[in-house]
Amino acid sequence: MQFHLDGYKPGDPFVSDASSHVGQRAQDEALPGHVDVLIVGCGPAGLTLAAQLSAFPDITTRIVEQKNGPLRLGQADGIACRTMEMFEAFNFNERVLKEACWINEVTFWKPDEKRPENIRRHGRVRDVEDGLSEFPHVVLNQARVHDFYLELMRNSPNGLEPDYSRRLLDLKIDQSDDADYPVTVRLLRTDAQHENAVEIVKARYVVGCDGAHSAVRKAIGRKQAGDSANQAWGVMDVLAVTDFPDIRLKAVIHSAKDGNALIIPREGGYLVRIYVELDKLNANERVSSRNITCEQVIAAAQRILHPYTLDVKQVPWWSVYEIGQRICDRFDDVPEQAAGVRTPRVFIAGDACHTHSPKAGQGMNFSMQDSFNLGWKLASVLRRQCAPALLHTYSAERQRVSQELIDFDREFARMFSDRPALDADTNMNHADGIDPKAFQAYFVRHGRFTAGVGTHYRASVICGESDYQRLATGFTIGMRFHSAPVIRLADAMRVHLGHAGKADGRWRLYAFAGAGDPLSATSGIRLLCDFLVRSPDSPVRRFTPAGLDIDSVFDVRAIFQQGHRTLALEKLPELLLPSKGRYGLRDYEKAFCADLDNGEDIFELRGIDRAEGCMVLVRPDQYVAHVLPLRAHQALSDFFSAFMLPRS
Repeated sequence: MQFHLDGYKPGDPFVSDASSHVGQRAQDEALPGHVDVLIVGCGPAGLTLAAQLSAFPDITTRIVEQKNGPLRLGQADGIACRTMEMFEAFNFNERVLKEACWINEVTFWKPDEKRPENIRRHGRVRDVEDGLSEFPHVVLNQARVHDFYLELMRNSPNGLEPDYSRRLLDLKIDQSDDADYPVTVRLLRTDAQHENAVEIVKARYVVGCDGAHSAVRKAIGRKQAGDSANQAWGVMDVLAVTDFPDIRLKAVIHSAKDGNALIIPREGGYLVRIYVELDKLNANERVSSRNITCEQVIAAAQRILHPYTLDVKQVPWWSVYEIGQRICDRFDDVPEQAAGVRTPRVFIAGDACHTHSPKAGQGMNFSMQDSFNLGWKLASVLRRQCAPALLHTYSAERQRVSQELIDFDREFARMFSDRPALDADTNMNHADGIDPKAFQAYFVRHGRFTAGVGTHYRASVICGESDYQRLATGFTIGMRFHSAPVIRLADAMRVHLGHAGKADGRWRLYAFAGAGDPLSATSGIRLLCDFLVRSPDSPVRRFTPAGLDIDSVFDVRAIFQQGHRTLALEKLPELLLPSKGRYGLRDYEKAFCADLDNGEDIFELRGIDRAEGCMVLVRPDQYVAHVLPLRAHQALSDFFSAFMLPRS
């Protein structure tokens, strides 16, 4: 982490300078009449977006929530590898890792062939394949994730705090071209001091992160379409005494006649979450009509675990739900016939636009990826770095990958709920159910999807074609930048290259050197840096506002094949030792070398062409936007010219 750029300041470096000037806002303070972005809903999607936008003091952001305060007891708990990578960009991943329960292995249980009333273990696999991410799959109470976001927002340059006890009544969109704040929102205050008071806020953009019953979604006329499996499930967090041997592992259990269960260990070493299959529902029946009790959920879990015992001592939280998969056809307010033409002004994210079963642990994770995709785009448009047309890519990208999630979840939930197929001794036919080993194989085969790293955006204005993909086969265009270890040249520090990609709205340009002397006058790295600094076609010169640091929009970093002891730091191009800040201090963290001593050479790990090298362009949301040859200067310029605005 870098700090002290504009002068030495003692204290916590994670508390931004500007936050001390903002001060604490009283909760009874009225909302401003005009905002750039109004976020509705303080769930994971809303807080991810608010945290990202809070980094920009020139953007007026407010987030409202109808509850009267922060979440204290969460529902979602699984945090995928890809989400951990995102948390690293927000600088609180280490706190999550320290507090969370790490999910390392998964066991699979089925009916014992000789005594089918009992269950027995039949398989055991790694939860996440080796090398898929530098981070594990972990479990932590959703409320704690909220706490980390809220602290980050509070310490941000604009000291953002949620405005609680406010329920959205309606919103209207002014479609005229000259409306500066085209969305008018009415909010009902529900706290005792201001009960029934109505606030009116005009916004440039509104984002609905207000859950499956989203008022924002209804206000823009969007509907979720899908189906239900008509299957009731219970879920509970328990403190229990049991002789089940895999209670501290993730365990998938198929019983012969009593249903199925999923066990997930929780943080703290004692708490366990158990998903329990309950009754089939009739067509159009809701689970609430069954009046299922906590005692019934416990009893069902005890039957499934037979012959093992489960003595539940405390249930801090429990619920019942029905499996269903639903999705909106678009994630913004633009009608299909105006797609790509009319600028979207209202967006929906998370459960407001897609819902699915919790078995694969994608609800919170996928929701946060929605708003991480949207946040940098809103910031780029509001700061006049990019044309408003960029906002069309949000719905186009996220709706398609959400549909892929829905399709996966439908099959995953079906296989999870099916009765196991047993042999003839049990009087059950193989055709009547799922082969437990087939379910295990399906789990392993789709591990990348459940880890959150399977998202693949199609070619678009911000995702290039694959003409030069051969130069970096391990950095697939449209997929997340898969980090790998490198050695920082200036201080010989072993770091992860991807951790340079913070949630600060900047583009990353990773330049991988080709063969030969990378610092010679004719090397690809030298020529690229000269182009970026001096050419009038350089995106750095064209799109970086005057007066800002040279890396304020494009963060250029070079990676060399040589060992770090063989290169002379003082011979680096000026772009890789830039002068920045009030005092013109040099940034020594732009140049890296392959980690040759630990067998983790990034050129080998990520399939970089050693002879030619390449550029890997990475979006502010950590997805690979393009792979280009080092000398493809015009192609680099053309790519950014398609959606960015020249500096004013």
